[in-house]
Amino acid sequence: MEPYKRLTAVAVPLDDANIDTGRIFPSRFLRKLRSAGYHNFLFRDARFDEAGNERPDFIMNRAPYRPARIAVTGANFACGSSREPAVYAFVDAGFRCVVAPSFGEIFFSNCFRNGLLPVVLPEADVLELRRQLHEKPGAQMTVDLDEQRVQGPDGRNHPFEIDPARKLRLTKGLDDAALALEYVGEIERFEERHHAAWPWAVSR
Repeated sequence: MEPYKRLTAVAVPLDDANIDTGRIFPSRFLRKLRSAGYHNFLFRDARFDEAGNERPDFIMNRAPYRPARIAVTGANFACGSSREPAVYAFVDAGFRCVVAPSFGEIFFSNCFRNGLLPVVLPEADVLELRRQLHEKPGAQMTVDLDEQRVQGPDGRNHPFEIDPARKLRLTKGLDDAALALEYVGEIERFEERHHAAWPWAVSR
């Protein structure tokens, strides 16, 4: 994963509440390999019509928002089924952060394993951020993980909380395997002590 510290990028407002993972990543694409390009399936039915043509009314298809790497969404974002490809699709489309008043629990957890930062802010603050993004299409926001703050287009800072272990995972760019390797020396020393104390338990 790419380490995350501070991101300044275009942000796109997604106003609906309760956007579920089925809308983010339709189930008919679940058997596709990630190499097929999961960014193509992000909000597929909202972005494209039945013939595969872009829907011009969908906000992510509008020119000012196309380079967005931050999404500011409604409450209970990514609720529904526990499909990790919903996170893959965001990451593969270039997104590094989603800001919302609340998230589906499984999606929230999966974000930290894949380099996507989910930020929880008060609903009134998120609503104000989306208002600014609508008023100034293509406006940028800054999400600073080191300082744990979101800076809106108006320059106002919004602090957020994050679990220290999850913060460490993102700032170092560690997935589950890489995180375990950080402690490989300690693991090996534990195994040596364990084998010495319980030699009969060691399989040959």
